[in-house]
Amino acid sequence: MEINNFEIETSTRFSESIIWQLNRDFYEEKGISAWSDDIVPHHMTSSASVGKTYAELIFAFLKDLAAKGKRNEVVYILELGAGHGRLAFHILKRLQSLLNCTEEQLPPFCYVLSDIVEGNLSFFQDHPQLQYYFEKGVLDLSYFDAFVSEEIFLRKAQKTIHSKDLKSPIIAIANYFFDSIPNELFFIQDKEVSSCSVAINASEDPKGMTTERLIKNMKLTYSRSASKLPIYEESLLNDILEDYRHQLSETYLFFPSLAMKCLQHLKELSGAGLVLLTMDKGFHELHNLKSKQEPEIITHGSFSLWVNYHALNAYCSRQGGKVLFPSSSNFHLEIGCLLFLDESETYPQTDAAYQQFVNTFGPDDFNSIKQLTYSNLSKLNTKELLALYRLSAYDSTFFIKLLPRLKQTSRTITVNERRRLAQAMDCVWDMYFDINERLDLAYELGGIFYDLGYYTEALDYFQYSIDAFGSKADTYYNRILCFYQLRQDQLFYKTLAEAKQKYPQFELFQKLDNLDMA
Repeated sequence: MEINNFEIETSTRFSESIIWQLNRDFYEEKGISAWSDDIVPHHMTSSASVGKTYAELIFAFLKDLAAKGKRNEVVYILELGAGHGRLAFHILKRLQSLLNCTEEQLPPFCYVLSDIVEGNLSFFQDHPQLQYYFEKGVLDLSYFDAFVSEEIFLRKAQKTIHSKDLKSPIIAIANYFFDSIPNELFFIQDKEVSSCSVAINASEDPKGMTTERLIKNMKLTYSRSASKLPIYEESLLNDILEDYRHQLSETYLFFPSLAMKCLQHLKELSGAGLVLLTMDKGFHELHNLKSKQEPEIITHGSFSLWVNYHALNAYCSRQGGKVLFPSSSNFHLEIGCLLFLDESETYPQTDAAYQQFVNTFGPDDFNSIKQLTYSNLSKLNTKELLALYRLSAYDSTFFIKLLPRLKQTSRTITVNERRRLAQAMDCVWDMYFDINERLDLAYELGGIFYDLGYYTEALDYFQYSIDAFGSKADTYYNRILCFYQLRQDQLFYKTLAEAKQKYPQFELFQKLDNLDMA
């Protein structure tokens, strides 16, 4: 059988290939639906527990600045490629909670949601759950391309941050970011460095294909050509690559030169330096870079690669900075804190927070707990589910995953468990950030509150459901039952009449006429 082969791109240097533009095109075409339609996985890197971890590190750094007498200058926190905004919401919720619990005067902060997709920025601009933070002046928006932007224009404050404008260090959050931006690809063998190129073909005619389908169908063919060092204008990059030439052999190597350029741009915005908080799949230890085969492109609507955090570690350390990565092995994700600061060893609160919230037990460990939970879900009781919800920092996506089992165990529940479950569900709702996903969480919570006998609370959640998804016959039915249980007869009859008029074919409304109102 003849196999068709359509050429998309002839052999091109890996970092300059069309694949990177395709990735960018995908996100510009899809906007928020890339995540709300569950095309791109995002829960592992944007969960409430991840937001808690970042918030704790930021809070500790603010305390370190205060200890140095730097309490007045605004600390800007720039999230690169903020995407759906859920991580920012989790960070802001937790950070505000931490600030409310201290009487210490800490420097003010402003969190900046940045992206290259205008549709995402508009989504943030109009999102009702972000308005509180906009009004307080602790949240702003910016179009920011990490590779070419040399300033930050804050759309809410109508203010431009130029090079060296900032007196306090800038904090950058690169969360699920470095794995989707251009990388150099080298092959190292017998102390020789070869630059890698890639040709792209597809088994189907790419004409008229969506970007998503094109990414899914593309086939990459690699080629190598000997390179003569030095390659880069910046000597530091050449030094790092030279070290790899001696340390590695028979391996493909991602070299994040453009990520380093991005960090340099960010550093130049402040005269006081940069703190990078980053999380992604990747490696920070040299032994994990050995014997790598031709890279596998992982597709999920867009595509992503593993991140060479070892190189970013070297880039920071060689400039006198301090690097925090886990001392033990990771199974899922790396979380790094890189301090491009003068006297980088003099930030003890930040170091201590990293040891507590990442090194001792962090999001990577919780991801293992999640896998254990999913494989043993049928064995868990209500108390165990509640403990897991607390451990997740009341993450809404995790709550939804465990919801079928919770509905089973809540049928036989103690008085204390009933009260604790009600508290937990309120906390889950408080941490929920709406990104237009299809599941109606408020409706689900309302149903459980009803089953637990919290009828007033159930009415609140059914109203939240109506606010988000509009009225439905089922929601009307459940609200009418709440009025019945609360003995609010006038509301019972009024709402039932309204429901019958709006949904005359809904059979369950007829049964409500037979309820004993005495």
